[in-house]
Amino acid sequence: MVDGPDEKFRTITPKRAKLQKSCRELCSLQVFLDKLKDVDFPPLIDVFSAIDSSEIDTVDILHESPYVLNGELVLSLMRAINQKLRVVDLQDSSFGKDGLRDLLHGGLTCEVLNLRSSHIRKLNMIGMFMHLHTLNLDFSISLTSFHKDCFTCMPKLMRLSMCETRVANLWTTSAALSKLPSLVELRFQNCLCCSDTAPCPASSNDEANYLAGDDSGLEHLDMYPYPKTRSITTEDLLSQNLQSSFREETIRNSYFVDNLVSHAPLQSTTEDSSDDSEVDFSSHQRRVGLEELLSNVHPELGGWAELENEVFSGTLFTEEEGRALADTFNLSRIKNTPDIVPKKYISHHPSPICFEKHYREYMVASLPRLKVLDNLPIKRRDREMARNIFSQYYEYLPYNRQCKESVVSILHKREMGAVTGHLQKSPKLKEPYPSRRNQCFFSRSICAAKVGSFTWPVLHPVSNFSSISGEETKTFRPRQFEYHPAMPSLMVFGTLDGEIVVINHESGKLVGYLPSLGTLNSVLGLCWLRRFPSKLIAGSDNGSLQLYDINQMPSVVTERHYSSDAVIFDDFEQLTSVHVNSTDEHFIASGYSKNVALYDIGSGRRLQVFTNMHEGHINVVKFAHHSPSIFASSSFDQDIKMWDLRQGPQRPCYTVSSSRGNVMVCFSPDDKYLLSSAVDNEVVKQLLAVDGRVHMKFDIASTGSAHNYTRSYYMNGRDYIISGSCDENIVRICCAQTGRRLRDISLEGRGPGNSMFVQSLRGDPFRVFHMSVLAAYMRPSSKSQIIKVNLMASSDNAKDYSYNNQRSRPSCSMGG
Repeated sequence: MVDGPDEKFRTITPKRAKLQKSCRELCSLQVFLDKLKDVDFPPLIDVFSAIDSSEIDTVDILHESPYVLNGELVLSLMRAINQKLRVVDLQDSSFGKDGLRDLLHGGLTCEVLNLRSSHIRKLNMIGMFMHLHTLNLDFSISLTSFHKDCFTCMPKLMRLSMCETRVANLWTTSAALSKLPSLVELRFQNCLCCSDTAPCPASSNDEANYLAGDDSGLEHLDMYPYPKTRSITTEDLLSQNLQSSFREETIRNSYFVDNLVSHAPLQSTTEDSSDDSEVDFSSHQRRVGLEELLSNVHPELGGWAELENEVFSGTLFTEEEGRALADTFNLSRIKNTPDIVPKKYISHHPSPICFEKHYREYMVASLPRLKVLDNLPIKRRDREMARNIFSQYYEYLPYNRQCKESVVSILHKREMGAVTGHLQKSPKLKEPYPSRRNQCFFSRSICAAKVGSFTWPVLHPVSNFSSISGEETKTFRPRQFEYHPAMPSLMVFGTLDGEIVVINHESGKLVGYLPSLGTLNSVLGLCWLRRFPSKLIAGSDNGSLQLYDINQMPSVVTERHYSSDAVIFDDFEQLTSVHVNSTDEHFIASGYSKNVALYDIGSGRRLQVFTNMHEGHINVVKFAHHSPSIFASSSFDQDIKMWDLRQGPQRPCYTVSSSRGNVMVCFSPDDKYLLSSAVDNEVVKQLLAVDGRVHMKFDIASTGSAHNYTRSYYMNGRDYIISGSCDENIVRICCAQTGRRLRDISLEGRGPGNSMFVQSLRGDPFRVFHMSVLAAYMRPSSKSQIIKVNLMASSDNAKDYSYNNQRSRPSCSMGG
């Protein structure tokens, strides 16, 4: 037997193994990889190939040093051990990209897998992990999301920890975790005194039958089916490892806040584009503090590193007081009741998902088998409150369907003339959705069934194609775009370089192209004509305004300037918005001024300039869809105004004020409502177009940024609204009639810190639950993209989109 502090691994003699067996003790072997060389692995693999016939019960593979590992050899060793492999504790920062992918895709027979500080970007554990009951992915700062079926091969997984990752999306996260039938302990943040996922010993746990560190409780959970042993146990291993790293991280994070700039190592900006981006080795792995971790995903948390998401449970509050306190500090709410042990609970190393409003209630309602969340036990009253919160603020399925149905079942019921689904009436409206006798009922039921099945929608870029002209390849940098109102396949976008590009967004083919005329300028205003579907108005930030006919445009990218018979209008300086009325007779323009200009399309003349319509600059003007004289304006003076050309610009029809500057306003397709959005999600609300009364306010959290310009539009007619902001990578989908949140769509770039940020967005006027998003990387080395989002199809059937590097700056300027 080899023993001593410098041993590479410890063996157990047959005599000792038999003695332990006679004492009904677990005979465990530990293999430390820290000082093993590549030449040590082949003989070790040969030894373990015969382990099935030995007296050894279990083998643990441990690695705690920064030495580089040969992933292929380590995997061969673990698979030679086969069914007797129990604990795998790896610091896979040196495990290698291929080795990590092979581990996740090939599976392991171990029961405990510790991959803390991993390079996993999008978790895809498709291998067989049939015996795994504990998985630790803490401090994996590249981890942002999950593949749809990444947990389907883990029937026994009971404990999962993902503290200080970049996981942020409630919908995809809960959908992935719902595939774990045995999951009872989960955490995205941990109590300061807790080293594992079990309930905090200081918290009350009347309903659970176990406490942290209680062996009887652990046996009740079938976590440790083996008899006790004098060698290291899984509990000891994880407890010692987590406690040690916990102390290290506590010191590191408290030190990091004061030394954020001077001591932070430089991060490489070189991206690895050679793989499918499930793992990310684009930079040297390092652990970071709360402020840096959350700065890109949740900018409002930039100054929260010292507070560290403190929740006070020592003082007793009423339910209303506790909710108000939590909302004030933007924390995941923890209800304080008299039976809670009076102790200060500190949430440590939170992932961004913890700061989503109603995070705890959402997870509890979505995962009914869960018993412990973030070291806090889930009690019966917690579940009841979670169900109430969920039904109040979220839609389980579109159009408020309460249960999932298959499309085949819905079609069968339609043919048989039977009713389907269940509609819960809104407390505010008598009938927010069509009755079962309405012809739209079954089509909406089908939509609900399909959208409910695909939490991971298809994301497909439509503006990153290249067109060959001679020997050069041209890549576009879009800044504004519009669907065609009458031709479902057409879309136009203007670029940061002043180009006009018309594409068939279904086939990806170029339909028309016009290069920039001389000086580079950004196209900020685009609007199609309805009665003349081949024509469109385009306006640039340099003030130029022209009417184009796409039939006159070349269908290839070229630097030549063709005579397109464009109608040139008088300039409107510092233009941000243009819009054509319903009869194609007039259009209006606004910009960085208090004025609005009215143009006659037929004659090409500017008819009038309406001055001082607002106290601040007017970002957007929009005509009604059906009334040619009615238009609305939104201004950074915090006002939205309705105007009628027949009454003149002296007095608006009405004025609606907001608490912040207004970025957007638009009419619903039937002109019944106005949808407005102010800076930083402050006021996203739906107004009655007839008199400006507030019909619905959408509860979207602010980030604290004065430059977070929010834009909102309608989708599915006027059934849903989509909203996004230029400092965030989230598109939010809310029901326009109830205000409930349906989904959040996250836009992900490649590598840490490469999230996409929403510049503009539009709902597809012809396809339900389809939209397009203009997004850009925060990094200046990357380009902007128009991304089509299809919530009616699964991303498993589509290839992941990729982005090429090209210099551009994500524009945070105003405009429609």
